[in-house]
Amino acid sequence: MKHENNSKLKIIPLGGLEQIGMNITAFEYEDSIIVVDCGLAFPEDDMLGIDLVIPDITYLKNNADRVKGFVITHGHEDHIGALPYVLKQLNVPVYGTKLTIGLIDNKLEEHNLTRSVKRKVIRHGQSINLGAFRIEFIKTNHSIADASALAIFSPAGIVIHTGDFKVDYTPVFGDAIDLQRFGELGKKGVLALMCDSTNAERPGFTMSERTVGKTFDNIFAEHKNTRIIIATFASNVDRVQQIINSAYKYGRKVVIEGRSMVNVITTAAELGYLDIPENTLIDIETMKNYPDEQMVLVTTGSQGESMAALSRMAANMHRKVQVKSGDTVILSSNPIPGNEKAVSKIINELTMMGANVIFQDVHVSGHACQEEIKLIYSLVHPKYAIPVHGEYRHMKAQADIAASLGIPKDNIFILHSGDVLELDEKKAEISGHVPCGSILVDGLGVGDVGNIVLRDRQHLAEDGILIVVLTLERFSNQLLSGPDIVSRGFVYVRESEGLMEEARHVVEDAITDCMDKHVSDWGKIKNVIKDSLSDFLWKRTKRSPMILPIIMEV
Repeated sequence: MKHENNSKLKIIPLGGLEQIGMNITAFEYEDSIIVVDCGLAFPEDDMLGIDLVIPDITYLKNNADRVKGFVITHGHEDHIGALPYVLKQLNVPVYGTKLTIGLIDNKLEEHNLTRSVKRKVIRHGQSINLGAFRIEFIKTNHSIADASALAIFSPAGIVIHTGDFKVDYTPVFGDAIDLQRFGELGKKGVLALMCDSTNAERPGFTMSERTVGKTFDNIFAEHKNTRIIIATFASNVDRVQQIINSAYKYGRKVVIEGRSMVNVITTAAELGYLDIPENTLIDIETMKNYPDEQMVLVTTGSQGESMAALSRMAANMHRKVQVKSGDTVILSSNPIPGNEKAVSKIINELTMMGANVIFQDVHVSGHACQEEIKLIYSLVHPKYAIPVHGEYRHMKAQADIAASLGIPKDNIFILHSGDVLELDEKKAEISGHVPCGSILVDGLGVGDVGNIVLRDRQHLAEDGILIVVLTLERFSNQLLSGPDIVSRGFVYVRESEGLMEEARHVVEDAITDCMDKHVSDWGKIKNVIKDSLSDFLWKRTKRSPMILPIIMEV
């Protein structure tokens, strides 16, 4: 594979470093670029009204002729969610394992892209050639089936990208992680390892997904006379499999509720990743024909998302399901950082409705803890360590693990999105930066809400708005009617008539002032109105609402 040449491999993360989500990394060698993953992120609290966040792919668009394809590690939203948006701007083939491509197909269908985009299903152990790269898919375990690590062969050396992974010797579906292959590659010599950092702060090993099945069995045995409602991640197919196993064992029927959950489970069942005994799954419409003690409801909303099924049930807004006293509700997930408040609120709401809420020991992570990370490093023996997938503190924790295993400090790189890392056998260094960032998706608009719009939304949310309407006579600029002041979200007008009256006088004075000075430029008049009204309101209320002067002429 090695030629004598001076070219270096470039690794360019375009998202997903310093945050959980929006994973996308470009690998570039001479005139070939491949992209690993293409995920979305969910909006931060301060992104008012934003639905999702996708990566800025300016760099890829500028080099579109060199981009050979997207290689996807697994089917989670933070790895495939941005594909439909990005493929509209950059139509290249997409490669992944069976379930991953099945979930991507769902997305492309929603966006009417199935005919224009080429997809190819790759099996574990298979390789594909893309330009100067050969990419091999290696079997790993994660909280969704068919997850892969990638061995990326380039003329400059081998890079291993673990994807999201854990080491599960007793997975619910399929085989354990292919540790042997990691070892074989390690013997060949690996230039760099890019390893999942999500749980790098946690000591020990991540428990097997199967332990959750045992817990479910115990809970089902203890709560034989109540309806059971279980909330978990839509994408955790193995978790749903274990719920179905316990339900079947205890003679219960299962209803799947929540759009994303139905989507994933349908795809997984069709592709053979779920084994559902006959007559176990029933439609939500027929739920009323069964007594409570025969029902299990599997739903989305374990993170307290306000629009998901569980939140609607807790707020009594769900059309088909009412939580009632005596229900057993299981939250089979850990709160993602930032969602703790929302989850705690849901637990309170459900408990007030008389439900018995269980959230201890009914979840295991899909990510490797410290001992598993050490295991991968020991097998792979990389020259360079590049922690990925996590916030800064998680990547730092992994950097410390790498150092403790004897990798020199200078060979460990914690990158930021947009960094260009150039490397070969001799040395590695950050050689530059490319544009990167977040594109906000709001409804059908992609990127039409930027920082300025968000700032306005923030401003409106915090201080409200005042609209000043006045009519001027053409040419003479005489004030014919107004100024009228309309307020929204600033003060309750009926109780602040005095304040509004004074505000009107302030505006009138400002206009008179402009007339006396023969200012005829409307922009200027608007600014004078804005400034004087803004000063007045700040003095009186210590608030600064947005002020929109509107001038009409007759």
